[in-house]
Amino acid sequence: MPHDRRAIRGVTDSKQLSAADRVRLALKIRQNAVAVALAASSVHEIARWNIYQATARAMGRAIARLGVIPDEVLVDGKPIKTLAVPHHAVIGGDATCYSIACASIVAKVVRDRLMSHLSPRYPAYGWQSNAGYGTPLHIAALRANGLTAHHRVSFCRTALGGQLEL
Repeated sequence: MPHDRRAIRGVTDSKQLSAADRVRLALKIRQNAVAVALAASSVHEIARWNIYQATARAMGRAIARLGVIPDEVLVDGKPIKTLAVPHHAVIGGDATCYSIACASIVAKVVRDRLMSHLSPRYPAYGWQSNAGYGTPLHIAALRANGLTAHHRVSFCRTALGGQLEL
């Protein structure tokens, strides 16, 4: 986000915002940002390398797509040792750092749209309303229907208390 402009009113931890507020703010963030780039890791990458390494790879891809070279990258959470640019890790950054909150809002809007598009193909999982979080409905659907190609096996095993048949 530009350092010489006022913060966008209402930007805060994305988990504290309604879906409608996130959508409204994401549009303003995209209009005002110096650059925005997104990347994701597939369930196959996460299974192969683990969530930390898959996240680091996705961050690297997003940074490469920015179109500008950042002086420093702010990361929500722990440092990413393999990140090829200088960065500063902020634990709980989405609640305390404006730029991280902006990134989190944009990311959640995109994630919610993806989950909404998947929902008609997999209606039992409630993705249109839970965005993939382990709600009681989602866990019940996992028990009744098993995994889809979009589920992280290790997460699902944990959510089901190790009671997952593959």
